[in-house]
Amino acid sequence: MGHSNARQSAVSSVNAWKADGHPPVVEKPMTEYYGCNVFSDKVMQERLPDKVYKALCETIRKGAPLDPTVADSVAEAMKEWAIEKGATHYTHWFQPMTGLTAEKHDSFLAPNFGGPAVLEFSGGELVRGEPDASSFPSGGIRATFEARGYTAWDPTSPAFILENPNGTTLCIPTAFCSWTGEALDKKTPLLRSIEALSKQAVRVLKLFGSTSTTVSTTAGPEQEYFLIDKAFYHARPDLINAGRTLFGSKPPKGQEMEDHYFGAIPDRVLSCMLETEQELYKLGVPVKTRHNEVAPAQYEVAPIFENANIATDHNMLVMETMKRVADRYGLKLLLHEKPFAGVNGSGKHLNWSMSDDQGNNLLKPGNNPHDNAQFLVFLAAVISAVSKHGDLLRMAVATPANDHRLGANEAPPAIISIFLGDMLQDIVEQIEAGGAKSTKAGGTMTIGVTAMPTLPRDAGDRNRTSPFAFTGNKFEFRAVGSSQSIAGPQVVLNTIVAEALDNIATTLEAGMKAGKDLNSEIQALLPKIIAESKKVIFNGNGYSAEWHAEAAKRGLPNVPNAVDSIPDLISPKAVALFGKYGVLSERELHSRYEILLENYVKTINIEAGLTSEIATRQILPASLRYQTEVAQSVAALKGAGVAVPASQSGLLADLTATIDGLKSAIDKLDHASEHHAEGDTLTHAKYYRDTIIPAMNAVREAADKLEGIVADDLWPLPTYQEMLFIK
Repeated sequence: MGHSNARQSAVSSVNAWKADGHPPVVEKPMTEYYGCNVFSDKVMQERLPDKVYKALCETIRKGAPLDPTVADSVAEAMKEWAIEKGATHYTHWFQPMTGLTAEKHDSFLAPNFGGPAVLEFSGGELVRGEPDASSFPSGGIRATFEARGYTAWDPTSPAFILENPNGTTLCIPTAFCSWTGEALDKKTPLLRSIEALSKQAVRVLKLFGSTSTTVSTTAGPEQEYFLIDKAFYHARPDLINAGRTLFGSKPPKGQEMEDHYFGAIPDRVLSCMLETEQELYKLGVPVKTRHNEVAPAQYEVAPIFENANIATDHNMLVMETMKRVADRYGLKLLLHEKPFAGVNGSGKHLNWSMSDDQGNNLLKPGNNPHDNAQFLVFLAAVISAVSKHGDLLRMAVATPANDHRLGANEAPPAIISIFLGDMLQDIVEQIEAGGAKSTKAGGTMTIGVTAMPTLPRDAGDRNRTSPFAFTGNKFEFRAVGSSQSIAGPQVVLNTIVAEALDNIATTLEAGMKAGKDLNSEIQALLPKIIAESKKVIFNGNGYSAEWHAEAAKRGLPNVPNAVDSIPDLISPKAVALFGKYGVLSERELHSRYEILLENYVKTINIEAGLTSEIATRQILPASLRYQTEVAQSVAALKGAGVAVPASQSGLLADLTATIDGLKSAIDKLDHASEHHAEGDTLTHAKYYRDTIIPAMNAVREAADKLEGIVADDLWPLPTYQEMLFIK
């Protein structure tokens, strides 16, 4: 079957798809099965001895050291619960530096020589596993011959059951570290950063008379994604191997009619969403919202806020579950930040806040925020942190995929700024001027229709162009990429805010020891913080050229690509910061620096190889076939003694020139790919950015022009029009 037939077959397959074999998934109220596959607090309370349960709760809720004697009791209860759920195996489920999850399955079965086999699972097996550490990205922490690594049980994130048509598996969330004790994963630094922030936040709360002993960061990531038919996906080698289309001209209709956003969800997609939600509810993932996103074939799912560690685990489960369920409906999930050029890319808006162990949201303004000193102190800490470490926040979202999205008039710019809204902006200005004395009220709004009620209006608007926006009782970090783990951005956020709270607590504690009044100390400190940090506050249009010029005047960095941003991770300032709070050692930072740059090089290298291969083996042959057809047509006219119209001879000339341009661009790309720059990883990354990517773009430009010329029945790749609009 030829490539053109493969594309036509894909279109036919999509049109013929039927929802056979998919009975209704919602057969009982969700409250009856929500969390049924989670080794939850309720399950632990029912199955663990009272003493063991209380000890485990101290670890989970207050961070108390885990008593080793507890592990055996927990392991036995967990095993019995899992077996009742049909589990035959268990796995330590962890998050290596690949950005994905990893698992090695071990059976509960243990041979009993001379007798029947038994099912075993000990406390030692629960607490520690030993996968091969040398086969995961380590950035130099582990050499190939140094294979030992450990997974360590994270009791603060509940174990869960993953279902399969032929059985189930007990999944135990774990950290992953090297034999030398250094973090090889996303979870370990996250847990360290949460503890660091908690320690400093509790110091501040204590000054206000709070009895809280821990503060947790909370997160709610809004996950954007694309769904296209599996047949189209399988006919696109670039989607299969790179996650994005390396070729594709803009269709006559894209998203300019603005008719997809919040539109009616197609039946097939909605069915997929419903089954995905059911699977996630079983795992205790509190998904709340679903809707069409801006681009055609783009959607979003968003959860309710959770503890940041659990929210991170759950977001990984969301991505994995969506992939698995989409396949049942003949669909493919695309999580790449920019799978289709020229239409909206996908982000993962990370909503972030802080809450104490008494359930108080520390970023909730209250009715009179100007008079809420505790809120203003925590707000000032965040503003100060972002102002001082905007470079690290930019680094936290630096990936080759996100380079296609940031600043592209669909996502925040690469300039890190804070949007506060009219109400808080006014209060901040009052503070800088000598003290906040009033709060702007939102008032009410009327629709102008008698039958409709008067509605309360928020005191400020929202700003979708801001990378870091206050949205009522939390901040929304909008620059995070859709395929990213939210662990990394949170590690940075938690650590920089911990430092800001540390500085505030130290100043206020010194004043209190000197016998000064807390409120007067706060009133003296906050204007200084605002004056030092206000450069990062911007409520206007982040997409505008005027803001870019203004940001430069303010001294805010504008780092447009990952290669220029990643080195900020190992700056002296970053090394001192992460080291001081025990989040990442200098060696661990350097390992992540190497991993990020290696990932950049490998990603672009794969894309370059795919670009050359697809252009050479599919696009070029199809174009030459069409060139032959046109040439034969022109020759037939000449042979018949008919004057060849200029339009037809011009078509042949244009086609020939474009094919020649394509072949020339392919040759230049191949040459560039074969001759690598000498030097360290950063040198290689710069070479790929400055030489390979422009060479790839030149191939694409010629190929996309040919897509608009070559006969439709010969074009080998499913088009944007087909992939985005044929459901």
